[in-house]
Amino acid sequence: EFMQAFWDIEEAQAEAIQHLASFVRDKSALPYLLTFTELIAFAMKTHVDSLKLQVDGCSLLLEILSQALEQDVVMALDENVTSSLLETVRKHSENEDLLLLVCTLLMMISASEVTAENLRKVGVIPDLLSILRNFLHNEKICFSCCGVLWSLAASENNVDQALLEGAVPVISAVLQEHLQNGTVTESACSALWALSLQGCLTENEYEPTTALLLEALRMNLERPVLVKNACLGLASLLRLSEISALRFIMDSKGSGINLIKDAYRLHFDDPEVVESICLLMNEMAQHDDVVLDMLAQKMEELLSEIKSRFPSS
Repeated sequence: EFMQAFWDIEEAQAEAIQHLASFVRDKSALPYLLTFTELIAFAMKTHVDSLKLQVDGCSLLLEILSQALEQDVVMALDENVTSSLLETVRKHSENEDLLLLVCTLLMMISASEVTAENLRKVGVIPDLLSILRNFLHNEKICFSCCGVLWSLAASENNVDQALLEGAVPVISAVLQEHLQNGTVTESACSALWALSLQGCLTENEYEPTTALLLEALRMNLERPVLVKNACLGLASLLRLSEISALRFIMDSKGSGINLIKDAYRLHFDDPEVVESICLLMNEMAQHDDVVLDMLAQKMEELLSEIKSRFPSS
């Protein structure tokens, strides 16, 4: 009632947000705090010029939503909240610290299909791409933005193909910049996989994207989720293009077949990774030139081993 009564007074809203923040460590207060998300977002939107209120509001929303995730509480935020966050992004587009908070929040909420749809409706994609271009050096921002783009591209209700096509070179730049950071690379590989599934890559992007995914694999072979997503992305590219298939076996840094063997040796006991490797090998087998290389490198022995290890799958 206090927040609603004094909605236009910045100091009152700031005081209310600070008061609510004092409850976040009390896990039993979560149901009570969840009812305030719209009011917090409304305060942020009303006083969008106030940097301190944006930071405090975002921090509080992050705390509330983090607790909700920990307690397995499913939460979908409506269009009012998502549009408020977008207002913050646009008003403070050069404030790196605040954008990191907002992007982390966007990644967290985009896991909900309903909220992802609301983010799409308010037009978040161009803003995410702009943030990535401007803060390519910031690993945490890149990680979060790629996560949001993955959620949007992987959605069944995807209607933003033209906008998502523009995401491919930006995410490729992120991957190139952060190849040695497994966490960021994992997120970027997921996004590229989703974009390739949605048909967002142009013909000119098939070969360089294949090379980039191979390099991501090569440099982060110990990370199971990254291996899975990179293999799925490569499978999607080989399904689309003969050029990708040729690059896969003739990459200047080494054949993709050897990488697949190495990935299997590291993750032979992880069914999800092995399944992604099998899907990739299935796409490899659709290309005659690749089949010749597979035979030359005795890939049938690897397939037999997988078959015996996973007889019921």
